[in-house]
Amino acid sequence: MLNALDSIVNNFIDPPLKPSVDPRHVLSQNFAPVNELPPTECQVIEGSLPPCLDGAYIRNGPNPQFLPRGPYHLFDGDGMLHALRIFQGKPTLCSRYVKTYKYTMENDAGFPLIPNVFSGFNSLAGSAARGSLTAARIATGQFNPSNGIGLANTSLAFFANRLFALGESDLPYAVYVTPNGEVETIGRYDFNGKLSVSMTAHPKVDPDTGECFAFRYGPVPPFLTYFRFDPNGNKHDDVPIFSVTSPSFLHDFAITKNYAVFCDIQLGMNPLGMIAGGSPMGSIASKVPRIGVLPRYVCTYIYMHNTYNCFPSQNLVDDSLIRISVRVSNSPNQRFHANCRN
Repeated sequence: MLNALDSIVNNFIDPPLKPSVDPRHVLSQNFAPVNELPPTECQVIEGSLPPCLDGAYIRNGPNPQFLPRGPYHLFDGDGMLHALRIFQGKPTLCSRYVKTYKYTMENDAGFPLIPNVFSGFNSLAGSAARGSLTAARIATGQFNPSNGIGLANTSLAFFANRLFALGESDLPYAVYVTPNGEVETIGRYDFNGKLSVSMTAHPKVDPDTGECFAFRYGPVPPFLTYFRFDPNGNKHDDVPIFSVTSPSFLHDFAITKNYAVFCDIQLGMNPLGMIAGGSPMGSIASKVPRIGVLPRYVCTYIYMHNTYNCFPSQNLVDDSLIRISVRVSNSPNQRFHANCRN
């Protein structure tokens, strides 16, 4: 019954009318999903790999396991890790999904259960319908949101002697590449209960000390929180930054030897506008962009410096775009687009 209601929402109440959220456009050509690939030895076409080379190159990115039945944004895909393992002159390629709670739960069910954050709320009616449907799925025990409902599809970070797949909608997921090139998900990681909500997908690791510095931002106060981990993965206390007085899209930051630097630019979060059918974030022309500089080991203090307007006009943004074309040729290890399950 709930799946029938889901189909009504996707086909009649809030269908993907805009090309920017139509999966037929968004997931076409080079952006089409691919299947998982078990460890597969690759052919070296020219030259040879040094036998002393021993390691792996790993990439993370969104790759939906199901063909979306409603609006879809590229950021909403399940995380998939593509690992190229090189050992004794032989390269091995493997692609595996990060086995998040959301992925595993929906994989077992055979269909999506959780609405997409970036594209699932394109109208007031659609937002109300999907919100009610999600509440009904929780009430009937189809999933437990306390186990995490987010993705791990954005980046990878190695700290605390672990490799983490990261996304800003959930806790980090520890992953592991085996000697034969297999990619395994160890599980959701909360650092001994000290990390209860999500964190940035772009933490900064000091190569000299082994410390990791991170933050999180959100739609409710405190809108920005800074914290760090010691080399063993022990999380220090949160530092709420109350000088950020509105929801901001603080996607990244910088760490120096003595300071942490945040750019509070004119991209803001708009949860109420999203519910009413707008984008979850957008440019706020009236906002004065600021740079926040705080001591690296701060406990309670931050000062935000005013700076120049980042987006003085839409024309300037448009004029700065550069269009490029990339040609991808076939290879002996050609990957074919997957037919996602419905």
